[in-house]
Amino acid sequence: MALTNSYIQEKLKEKFGDQVYNFEETYGMLSFEAPKDQNLKVMQFLYDDETLQFRFLTDLCAVNYPDDAGRELAVVYHLHNLVENVRIRFKVFTAVETPDVFTASQLFSSANWMERETYDFYGVNFVGHPNLKRILNVDEMDYFPLRKEYPLEDQTRIDKDDEMFGRG
Repeated sequence: MALTNSYIQEKLKEKFGDQVYNFEETYGMLSFEAPKDQNLKVMQFLYDDETLQFRFLTDLCAVNYPDDAGRELAVVYHLHNLVENVRIRFKVFTAVETPDVFTASQLFSSANWMERETYDFYGVNFVGHPNLKRILNVDEMDYFPLRKEYPLEDQTRIDKDDEMFGRG
């Protein structure tokens, strides 16, 4: 039996009911959401189920949606079933005031580095992570550079010399 997106959605709905929602299929990849306190339960089910077998974490990242109150930060997991060569995208959202999400580093060892990087740039606090600290930015930084909290550079500035940047 081929592993289809509709079958994956059916298995998730059967196990979690309305705790999984916003199913979409973009360019053939199934995407869905769950509450942030369910992230480990959903991933453990996707890992353990003998027909699903999503046992490889391809990527983990964050996205900042500053205008979406209470859901400003999204943690996005890309999971891969290596046997059937099927990929899915799983998202959990959290408020920027309480950016706590349970760590997946016990389930996927590759999550360790990716969670540290996500913390470093977005400030997502991965609860239970064995060594959550900055790895690419200096420890003295008191902000998270990839959050959209600062205005873009003013393009009308006259103190910029475009010739210095090869634009003149």
